[in-house]
Amino acid sequence: MSAINSKDVPTVPSTVSEHTSLDEKPLTLQTQDVEKPSAGNPDDPAPDGGLQAWLVVLGSWCALFCTFGWINIIGTFQSYYEESLLKQYSASTIAWIPSLQIFFMFAMGPIVGRLYDNFGPRWLLLGGSFLHVFGLMMASISKEYYQVLLSQGVCSAMGVCAIFQPSMNVLPSWFDKKRGAAYGIVSTGSSLGGVIFPIMVSRLINEVGYGWAMRAAAFLILALLSIAVLTVRSRVPPRKQNMDKASLVRPFTEIKMVLVVLGFMLLTFGVFIPIDYLVVQAMHAGMAYSLAQYLVPMLNAASLFGRITAGMLSDKVGPYNIFVTVCIFAGILVLGLWIPATGNAAIIVFACLFGFASGAYVSLAAALVVKISPFPEIGYRTGLLFLFSSIGGLTTNPIAGAILAHDNGSYTGMKVFAGVLLLVGSTSVMATRLYGTGLIFKAKF
Repeated sequence: MSAINSKDVPTVPSTVSEHTSLDEKPLTLQTQDVEKPSAGNPDDPAPDGGLQAWLVVLGSWCALFCTFGWINIIGTFQSYYEESLLKQYSASTIAWIPSLQIFFMFAMGPIVGRLYDNFGPRWLLLGGSFLHVFGLMMASISKEYYQVLLSQGVCSAMGVCAIFQPSMNVLPSWFDKKRGAAYGIVSTGSSLGGVIFPIMVSRLINEVGYGWAMRAAAFLILALLSIAVLTVRSRVPPRKQNMDKASLVRPFTEIKMVLVVLGFMLLTFGVFIPIDYLVVQAMHAGMAYSLAQYLVPMLNAASLFGRITAGMLSDKVGPYNIFVTVCIFAGILVLGLWIPATGNAAIIVFACLFGFASGAYVSLAAALVVKISPFPEIGYRTGLLFLFSSIGGLTTNPIAGAILAHDNGSYTGMKVFAGVLLLVGSTSVMATRLYGTGLIFKAKF
């Protein structure tokens, strides 16, 4: 579908309740010329294809590669900092760097979401790109703990939040029937980034040193984010909204939204523990570092296929059905495979299967919110989802480290903690699905 110029879009008073779901009658919006992307009438169906729509997918893919793809290698930095740059500090102290990175990436979600709802993605992408690249450049010349904490754990992470969230939020305006597939394709960017960045950074650190390894990564990120800035745009112009108390509180009065947020928050604990501790746990079990350093790339490579599969299947059977199924499977893998795994083969199999199963955590997160939210509030509500997830992002590593210390170096308690929370979080999201459809297990939701 070719784009419609914003001057051709009439200004129409809003006559439909803002509680209208995206799956019901489209919401009629009062458009304001805050930003002039390739605008379309909100009442028009999403094109589900076309050059512009797929360019948006390309730009969003680049954004996810540079954001979640970069965050996925925090386990690599945890190992390097413990062994070299910050070896005078304890593992639990160093763990605050990746913890703050995840926290700021998620915690600023409502602010970024509200800015997106009011002004669109362009300025958020520009500002986020600057902060992300600047933070990594500053990390490349950092020598002290506080310098790495502020540059990588705070500055870069704030930029990541301002990049990935708008890049995901624009997709519903371009895709409807193929929305799950679009989310799945875009989220493979983070998987591929999680494969390339660990290998790239590890090899460059050995060959040219930590500083130039970080700068090389920053230049690659800058190039890809330039593509994102040029291509990511919303089909529907943003609408100025008042930040009144009622609109800010409304999501917390809806049972489905509360259950999704609670479930996603609990899942954060379960998902990030294997990602963060897989390498160090494998080395503790006797795996050589030369092999263990490839576990995270293996996990992310498998996640790439999991995200595409989950996205495409969600278009056929519903995002909630797929999300709950694969997250329960991930919990079973942690409890049934990772706990008894001691040999190299078992750990590698777990890394691949867990990566595949956990792919839906990223690829379908935004789709869960879109399914139950009014169109003008997608940015804010997606931000709320990530805000509460930041609690897990901030505390996962310290809690896991405390459990590890309490068990005198045994990883069993930490694995049980991760597996149980994966199952409990999945149950909460499943309750949202049952609340929306009742006991109709074949319902598409």
